[in-house]
Amino acid sequence: MSLAYETEFSCPYCMAPNSLEIDPLHDVDQEQIVDCQICCQPIEIRVSEIAPGEYDVIARTDDE
Repeated sequence: MSLAYETEFSCPYCMAPNSLEIDPLHDVDQEQIVDCQICCQPIEIRVSEIAPGEYDVIARTDDE
């Protein structure tokens, strides 16, 4: 059984959908930099838990 959850967010540069695997123990309420899977631009993301097992990803350009 996997303890990670998969979610999607849109790249703030090219608007392409990106998938993200969330580890609830380590990723919630943390800021990370990930590269877009399409345009390779750096994206600043923040993961928040909105309900048990449901997560919200806020994606911004890294210069915002």
